[in-house]
Amino acid sequence: MSEYDVVIIGGGAAGLSAALTLGRARRRVLVVDGGAPRNAPAAHMYGFLSRDGQSPAQLLELGRAEVKSYGGEITTAVVTGIERAGTRFRVALEGDRSVSGRRLLVATGLRDVLPEIPGLAERWARDVLHCPYCHGYEVRDQRLGVLGGGPMTAHYTQLIRQWSDDVVLFAPVGSVPATDAAGYAARGIEVVEGAVTRTVVTDDRLVGLEVGALDSGSRVVPVDAVFAAPRFEPNDGLLRALGCEIDADGWVVSDATGQTTVPGVWVAGNVANPRAQVIVAAGEGVAAAAMLNADLVAEEVADAVAA
Repeated sequence: MSEYDVVIIGGGAAGLSAALTLGRARRRVLVVDGGAPRNAPAAHMYGFLSRDGQSPAQLLELGRAEVKSYGGEITTAVVTGIERAGTRFRVALEGDRSVSGRRLLVATGLRDVLPEIPGLAERWARDVLHCPYCHGYEVRDQRLGVLGGGPMTAHYTQLIRQWSDDVVLFAPVGSVPATDAAGYAARGIEVVEGAVTRTVVTDDRLVGLEVGALDSGSRVVPVDAVFAAPRFEPNDGLLRALGCEIDADGWVVSDATGQTTVPGVWVAGNVANPRAQVIVAAGEGVAAAAMLNADLVAEEVADAVAA
């Protein structure tokens, strides 16, 4: 069984940044990645200083090369289980393989669960978007739709208004409070009440949303792009199996460096922080790696003194 100082599960921005930092600290590190990044549908990423507009795939390609240049190892595999073996962790991989690590960093990200509207998922990260800071500038001054209905609808809709003065909110019938309606009217935001029944696409381009109403049938409301706030589900099955504490909102509990309530286990990126953009996830990976290395040094000092 191959042994490492740190086994990193998840090879996105957080995991690779951690591996790079640990490699430069002369640690033996392995990145295990399942090969299905969350932002794969996106052609470009934005807001990452010096990498603005680069494709997510290119960022990962460059990151892997940098990790390997410092001796880090990367394997494409799915982790099937983790168990503690003395002071180490045994990580089981598909194909009856296993590796061993003194410490673990889990950076497995999250899943975007979209509203169940026919055609919506197929347009995800193209002209159906979530983060205005990531993609708002690219659709500026266009007719932008917002799918509402949740408790943060008013905040989200008014935020999208920053990128265009032509915004239409799609909301369930009777779901718009009077105070919110006043704010929408004051800033010229159109409100369309009714159930969105499907996306309308022409020549591989979103052109509108079909809305059904009980009293007037259905109609197509033109839009150039739609912002939809998905439900975030962390890929935290491995962390739960290890016994990591989960907070009331369903996210793993960790400190500012990513250390969980299970000794030897850290997290970074979207698996613990749903608001982390790519550059934030990368920074969390660096912070976790520094503390992982410090923890290993403390253990080595104790072992040396005992010897």
